[in-house]
Amino acid sequence: MAMDTRRQEVLRELGTVQDPDLHRDLVSLGMIQDVKIEGDRVSFAVVLTTPACPVKDKMKQWTQDAVSRLPWVREVAVDMQAKTVSSRAGSNEQLIPRVKNVIAVASGKGGVGKSTTSVNVALALAETGARVGLLDGDIYGPNIPLMMGLTRKPELHAEAGKIVPTRSYGIRLMSIGFFTDEDNPVIWRGPMVHGAIQQFLRDVDWGELDYLVIDLPPGTGDAPLSLSQLIPLSGVVIVTTPQDVALQDVAKGMAMFQRLEVPVLGVVENMSYFICPTCSDRHEIFGKGGGERIARQFGVPFLGKVPLQPMVRVGGDTGRPVVITDPESVESQAFHAVAGAIAQQVSILAYAGQGSFIPAATLTLKK
Repeated sequence: MAMDTRRQEVLRELGTVQDPDLHRDLVSLGMIQDVKIEGDRVSFAVVLTTPACPVKDKMKQWTQDAVSRLPWVREVAVDMQAKTVSSRAGSNEQLIPRVKNVIAVASGKGGVGKSTTSVNVALALAETGARVGLLDGDIYGPNIPLMMGLTRKPELHAEAGKIVPTRSYGIRLMSIGFFTDEDNPVIWRGPMVHGAIQQFLRDVDWGELDYLVIDLPPGTGDAPLSLSQLIPLSGVVIVTTPQDVALQDVAKGMAMFQRLEVPVLGVVENMSYFICPTCSDRHEIFGKGGGERIARQFGVPFLGKVPLQPMVRVGGDTGRPVVITDPESVESQAFHAVAGAIAQQVSILAYAGQGSFIPAATLTLKK
């Protein structure tokens, strides 16, 4: 009886801690699991909705502080875990049934760093422990193989008859660039683009993935239309630069995805500013605040700013992305923050569609 009373006290205190995005307490969300009480020591697991949760450390501290308020508790051990939720649950889509979330990265115009963002965000998600795939959806200008330092072709899986994605830095990759001569352009009409994207989904053994990031070509052409018709997307990330000429095209892209009923996860402002390496002054070369303005205009989240720094370009050209080669740099930290914000929005949309993440019935007490 005393143990049950103490259990209820622990759960009551943990019930005061809310998920800042879902606006509900962790107990009712089913995020508190494996509660153990051993004398004056309490341990439990906090099961997050994504390993890329940007407030993971704060959540650990909040729960630890809450239980420590109990007068009989002398020690609190918190095990932070993650179980990525799917925003595609309940879908009848069969092309990639073992992929939990599909995130498209798009831009209104070329040259804004969309592929760079796709690569570094995918790597940042993978570094949190998530299982990540990266699909190069730009049929006409596939840059992902170069940016990820790969030239070898994928292999055919003899038993299933499917293509096994290549791997780089722990990420599964697929691109038309693996199958074409880099000196010869791809000259295809719309139906052929549609067929290629369908094959990259249906005929590739992606396996179990938490996130599949798809780098789309710029503009509002065949690829984004085909993708939205073939599979349910978790959402799309819009990449822009601050200047007005880029924002004009972003507005068209945003309107297209809204018309296709694809959720817009938010806006990333790339090349946002430059930090001088000699004086450390910050310069807004392409203007200021454009990404935030377009996000406000369309009522979507602003996911963050990425600076214009030479190492980002060098990493893309050499196949050694900056998130891997210089993880402590300002630009690398910016990509990590953007990745966390994207994962955050995917979880919020998943919650809105499913009502809860982990059934409260799975809560267990071990003595």
